[in-house]
Amino acid sequence: MFHLGLVPGRAWGALLCQLLRPPRTVCVRAVGCHGQVAEAVLTSQLKPHQEKPNFIIKVPKGTRDLSPQQMVVREKILDKIISCFKRHGAKGLDTPAFELKEMLTEKYEENLRLMYDLKDQGGELLSLRYDLTVPFARYLAMNKLKKMKRYQVGKVWRRESPTIAQGRYREFCQCDFDIAGQYDPMIPDAECLKIMCEILSGLQLGDFLIKVNDRRIVDGMYAVCGVPESKFRAICASMDKLDKMSWKDVRHEMVVKKGLAPEVADRIGDYVQCHGGISLVEQMFQDPRLSQSKLAVEGLADLKLLFEYLTLFGIAEKISFDLSLARGLDYYTGVIFEAVLLQLPAQAGDEPLNVGSVAAGGRYDELVSQFDPKGHTVPCVGLSIGVERIFYIVEQKMKTSGEKVRTTETQVFVATAQKNFLQERLKLIAQLWDAGIKAEMLYKNNPKLLTQLHYCENMGIPLVIIIGEQEQNEGVIKLRSVASREEVTVKRENLITEIQKRLSES
Repeated sequence: MFHLGLVPGRAWGALLCQLLRPPRTVCVRAVGCHGQVAEAVLTSQLKPHQEKPNFIIKVPKGTRDLSPQQMVVREKILDKIISCFKRHGAKGLDTPAFELKEMLTEKYEENLRLMYDLKDQGGELLSLRYDLTVPFARYLAMNKLKKMKRYQVGKVWRRESPTIAQGRYREFCQCDFDIAGQYDPMIPDAECLKIMCEILSGLQLGDFLIKVNDRRIVDGMYAVCGVPESKFRAICASMDKLDKMSWKDVRHEMVVKKGLAPEVADRIGDYVQCHGGISLVEQMFQDPRLSQSKLAVEGLADLKLLFEYLTLFGIAEKISFDLSLARGLDYYTGVIFEAVLLQLPAQAGDEPLNVGSVAAGGRYDELVSQFDPKGHTVPCVGLSIGVERIFYIVEQKMKTSGEKVRTTETQVFVATAQKNFLQERLKLIAQLWDAGIKAEMLYKNNPKLLTQLHYCENMGIPLVIIIGEQEQNEGVIKLRSVASREEVTVKRENLITEIQKRLSES
């Protein structure tokens, strides 16, 4: 029988290396065997994880990548939105992607199941932000701010069923504008609606309508119709689905799932079918049931004043008083609004696209006080633009029209027709970059001129500068227009001035 004790130390080390070596590896010497044994063991452990024949590369459900073409379109949309916010005097703000869970859970009672919770992180329970409004209220309270007009652009996360064909995702971008502070009634609210009109008109999405209501009117309507106060928020969440479901289905949810008496649901049904302008506001003042609610009368009085300001802003025809509008989030306290497109672009023969609301908002006067240790109130009103849905609509319009998107902003391409001119091209492109001109070149020592010109045409680059032996000897540069293919000779010291002149004229 083989006795291990009789094997010399060096021979034993070599034998151990042979035994532990994985299949199909090259032989190694016995010298330095300990490190080689460890490497062999590590390799054998990693190998099973490297082979994943059933692994599918994909993005998580409800998310997506954005291609360079899509990013160009998206950035143009965001630029228009942000420029409008700045035109109205807003300051930029950013907040963390996640907040303390306790900061969020009390603010979204009907939507807790849609929140993304994170595991315990160093003793803190966290959740990804559900919107940008609650973080803004937390920021105001934490910094003891009483007034602020701010905008914020950022991603939010909701664990709902995604509908990609309607621009609905679990991870999406919001663009928010909010006015915080104590001001005379309805002036900030009217400006928010004006901003919403400016953005939707500027994006040229088609005709749109902004529905307005007031949470005091909604709560007053529930009270006079016989809804128990304990069910107000639950019934409000059901009513908020009227843009996606018929009244019949919403009524079924109220009665069967929320336990509302059928006759009470029918009374609500009489109101939710009403929509109009200032005349409907006057009519509701005279309504025998609604006029008995002090809360509803306060809301109607503010809406009457709001319509006066909207008329002065020249946008009253874009606004509709709609009693079916509820806005399900718990923190709204006054005026609420939501923008919908009336006719969306569609492919020939297809039904018009339906993506739901493209912007929404309202007044939330009590949210900041919930974060303030002393309960100090900071009235707020704001709006949020649904970028993903707008982006989806713009994409469909571009597909229909066949419009091409330029993915870079390169203004000048540095080219050569001869070999051994890499150093000169590098000098020229550095000169362009230093002058603030967007420039490119091919990363090859001796590229063919035709290849370089084809690249410019494919990428939509407007100008090409060409350097060769003759130009170098004469101290000039050829400047070529890609579109017209016309060439002019420019003195090297005048090149930057000539390019800037042409770019300013284009």
